[in-house]
Amino acid sequence: MTFRMLITLPRMLRHGAAVGADLPPDTAVVLDPPAPELRAALTAASAGDHGPARELLAATRLGAEWERRGSWVPRLAESALHSPGWLDGWLARHPDDPDAMLVKADLCVRQAWEIRTGARAEDVPKDQFQAFFALLDDAVPVIGAAAELNPADPVPWQVALAHAKGSQAPREVFDAYWAEATARAPHHYGCHASALQYLCHKWYGSHEEMFDFAERSARSALPGSKLRALPLLAAVEYDVVADAAAAGPIARSRIDAAVGRALELSAAYAPGDPEMAEVRNHLALMLILAGRYDEALEQFRAVGVGATEFPWTYFGDARQEFLEFRTGVRMRVASRIPFFSTPGPPATDAGTSGVRTTARLPAGHRAALQAQHTPRSLALIKAPPHKVADAALLCGVPLRIAPAPGSASYVELAADASPGRRATLLGEERLAAAADSFTTGERWPALVLRRTADRHGFTLLYKGRKLADHEWDPAAPVPDHATAAATAGVLAAVYGIADARPLTSLLRGSDAPGRRQTALAAALGLPPIPPGFGEHDEILSALPGAQVLARRGLFAGIRDTLSAGPVRPTPPPPVLPRPRRWWTVRLLTLLVFVPVTAYAWWSPEVGRLRAVLTTVATLWLTTRLTRAWRQRRRTPS
Repeated sequence: MTFRMLITLPRMLRHGAAVGADLPPDTAVVLDPPAPELRAALTAASAGDHGPARELLAATRLGAEWERRGSWVPRLAESALHSPGWLDGWLARHPDDPDAMLVKADLCVRQAWEIRTGARAEDVPKDQFQAFFALLDDAVPVIGAAAELNPADPVPWQVALAHAKGSQAPREVFDAYWAEATARAPHHYGCHASALQYLCHKWYGSHEEMFDFAERSARSALPGSKLRALPLLAAVEYDVVADAAAAGPIARSRIDAAVGRALELSAAYAPGDPEMAEVRNHLALMLILAGRYDEALEQFRAVGVGATEFPWTYFGDARQEFLEFRTGVRMRVASRIPFFSTPGPPATDAGTSGVRTTARLPAGHRAALQAQHTPRSLALIKAPPHKVADAALLCGVPLRIAPAPGSASYVELAADASPGRRATLLGEERLAAAADSFTTGERWPALVLRRTADRHGFTLLYKGRKLADHEWDPAAPVPDHATAAATAGVLAAVYGIADARPLTSLLRGSDAPGRRQTALAAALGLPPIPPGFGEHDEILSALPGAQVLARRGLFAGIRDTLSAGPVRPTPPPPVLPRPRRWWTVRLLTLLVFVPVTAYAWWSPEVGRLRAVLTTVATLWLTTRLTRAWRQRRRTPS
């Protein structure tokens, strides 16, 4: 294992920055991002206006767009779960509106599950179970009313199938619901996904029955239908969620076939298509489990910014797990590339990757997605620029630092045409990671602000630790009072605010995120946010006194940190051509060290310490030669 790590680590460090460099940055990744039209309805609903939601669902009903309706109703019900006022107002004005009643039906089921929670049955107290079943009983007439108000709609039966799972309905009730759903839409994905859960081993079926149902549905599905990926969901349920050994094995050939079918389906959709996000997220996980890392990387490319809650939530925080799995795949792919090779370009056809990266979304949709998910960051620091510059010498990325009112500083990332290896390893967001580095050992905190279209947020870093994180998203549920109060308490403690209640009020809303972010900076006594933040990059370049702190190597940073004088940029030394003797001596030495190192690890008589020393010497010599060759290629003759 040690020998393998010694071989793969240099490859990761060399190729890690290049492999997957075309992926969206971590800060742009959003969990379950809604379609633009749904986002507008969710944003209006959070502000108390049900009008856009009413128009949106009416269009799906009149146009018989059952697939969209089946995916949008749960999102609106989730919004109503946390902010019920807009739905109550809708029902008060239009009590017989089939769309409002359908959202109410889904909401009733969600309210029951909110009481029960997702814990295992043995971990749920008896009184919670009683309340759970009571709320499910109350949901029955609401689901029935939704079905009666729009008899052609299959989505009420999608809700009914989910209700059957929670209420422990017998098989004949499930079969009746299933017959009603398929009579209206034989290939409705939402109804099939709900039925799959009822039929899985952890509920009321078995692994065999679940796979039979999924494969039968996929075979009868129309070309391009998401139902062709239903066996993939069954495979994730079997391999990741369920205790497969408890109910007998499923042949691996069936799981491999499910993955293959999903690859074909993914190839039929454009990269970034939100309709395929759930399938591609599941597919990426199954490819990782199968050790097919190159294909998994292609699926992450196709996913783009659209992470989904499932399947990543099975491992922990869904968005964080998505990012960590994606980084792990990049490093796995990089570790397989020979040290002196160059990573190839992304696949451009379906091939083995299953993604046609030449496919494109409509220009308007593509522009909207790009504008929506372009992240920009800015740090507000209560310290003068020269102190920030001294602390930031070792952060590994170039920074632009500008003076701010009140002996404070603004900090943003500066352009970097060729980010170094340390920049690649900084993690999710480079400015926050840099602030994590330069606040270590300092008495002042850094508030890193984020803006991405109508989503705004911040990360608080103090003494090298992330203490708080928050996001204002008009399309997402408002955080509960306890969570907002805890974040406000941390902010108040760090910035010396006596009363945290105004901060809690700012965090509890999601409307007007720009105004709330600006008001928070003022409440914390931080300098005002510069105009143009979030609209374009490098906004500090126009401010007087702004200077760029260039990225330094580790040893140069340590040298400048220990120097008594102020930090000044130094021009790089001229690159002189190496003499032929220099190349000859080092190449011959390398030819000697490589077999010696291999023998040292192979022979038990040499000893591990000597083997490690020869390996380090070989890697050091290889690095010197590689750098010299790159400089030789860049040096004009």
